[in-house]
Amino acid sequence: MPIIKSAIKRVKTNEKAAAKNAAQMSAMRTAIKKFDNAKVAGADNLDELYRGAISAIDHAAAKGLIKANKAARDKSRLAARYNK
Repeated sequence: MPIIKSAIKRVKTNEKAAAKNAAQMSAMRTAIKKFDNAKVAGADNLDELYRGAISAIDHAAAKGLIKANKAARDKSRLAARYNK
């Protein structure tokens, strides 16, 4: 544990940010998995889950959690699965 006051504050801030980022990444992955499972099961609300997954990917990219290229790649793969 750091001794300097500013370093102590930094540790707290980093822990908060890490928790927030982890939650956001988890939400994105969960949205994608929900869409995939619904697609396999042939669910009725596929459009809603697709839009939710795209939105989660866009949000993660906007926040800098994933790079723009990964967001585009994930969205492209999602669209391919959606249209198949």
